[in-house]
Amino acid sequence: MRAAVLEEHGEPLSIEDVDAPDPTPEGAIVEVEACGVCRSDWHGWQGDWGWLGLETEPGQILGHEPAGRVVAVGEDVEGVAEGDHVAVPFNLGDGTCPQCQRGHSNTCENVMPLGFIEDAQGAFAEQLHVPVADHNLVTLPDGVSSVDMAGLGCRFMTSFHALAHRADIGAGDWVAIHGCGGVGLSAVHIADALGGNVVAVDLKDEKLEKARELGAVETVNAEETANVPGEVKAITDGGAGVAMDALGIETTSQNSVMSLETRGQHIQVGLTTQDEQGMVHLPTDAMVMGEIEFIGSLGMPPTRYDEIFRMVATGKLEPEEVVSETIGLEDVSDKLDAMTDFETVGIPVIDTFD
Repeated sequence: MRAAVLEEHGEPLSIEDVDAPDPTPEGAIVEVEACGVCRSDWHGWQGDWGWLGLETEPGQILGHEPAGRVVAVGEDVEGVAEGDHVAVPFNLGDGTCPQCQRGHSNTCENVMPLGFIEDAQGAFAEQLHVPVADHNLVTLPDGVSSVDMAGLGCRFMTSFHALAHRADIGAGDWVAIHGCGGVGLSAVHIADALGGNVVAVDLKDEKLEKARELGAVETVNAEETANVPGEVKAITDGGAGVAMDALGIETTSQNSVMSLETRGQHIQVGLTTQDEQGMVHLPTDAMVMGEIEFIGSLGMPPTRYDEIFRMVATGKLEPEEVVSETIGLEDVSDKLDAMTDFETVGIPVIDTFD
C-alpha cells in the first residue's frame, strides 16, 4: 500500500509502498478514505514532544484524523464488521484502564497516540490498523462523508470536548479564542453553536475573516494590537468568561489568561513547541487574585461523539465549513511546510491515496 513515511524531521515525507497491516485478534483494518492534516502532525514532523515521550522516529507513518471503511477484523472483534463506515479517535485507548472504564478513554493510562508511535502507525496511508477495535472505532451515521468526518477529526473533536464538556459556557457568554488555526476555527464555530459570543484573535486577517464566517462577532489582529488582553477586555466590557489557547505558545497562553474576567476559565488546548518544551510562564498572582481556572483538555471520548452527530444532523454544526481543501497524499509535505509559517487556513484533508 502507499504511505507517506517520515524519513527525517523537517524534511519531505517519502511516498512509498509499504506492507499492508494485518489485524490482531482484537483489531481491525480500516481502508482510509480521508484524513485531515493537522498541526499535531506538524509537531511530529518537526520532532517535537520528546519531553512527553512522543518524539516520532524515522519510519513512522503520521496521520491521526481518519475516516474510512472496515476491510478486515480480528477473530475477537464483535462490535464492528467489514464494510462499516467508521472514524478513528487519535488517542486510542486500551478499554480496560480505570479512565477508559469511567468513560474517559481520551486520557487512557495506556494511551496509544495514533500516528506518533511505532505501535500505532498513522493514516497517511491507504490502510491502517486499529487496536482494540470494539472500544476505539466509532460507527458513523448515514449521510456523513469521510471528508467531513476527517474535518471532525482531532481538531473539531478536541474543541468540542474543551468547550462543551470542560468549560462552562452559558448563553451570551463572551468566549475568546486565541489562535485561529484548525483547532481555533473549529472552536469559534462550536462556541457560537453553544450560544457564546466569540472574539477571535490571530495574526492574519485571512484567518480572522474565516472566523467571522464561522460565527465570531468580534476579531482582534494580534499583530496590529499592542495589548491583546486589554483589547479583548474592552470588547467584552471586563473580560471573557472563557478563553482558549488554541495554539500552544507562551504568548497566546498568557494572552488567553489575561483576557479573562474575574473567575473566568482558561482552556489550554494547544501543545507547545521546541521553544517552550512544555513549560510556559503564567501570571500566577493574577490567577490567584481573580480565582482564574486553568483547565487542560485533550481530545474527546469516542462514547460522546454522538453529541456532535446530533448537532450536525440538525444543522447547528457544519464541520465541512472548516475544511479548506482536499489534497492528494503526495501534497502532505507541502501542507506541513506551510504550517511552519501558519500559512494554512482551516483544515486540509487528504482524499486521494493512490
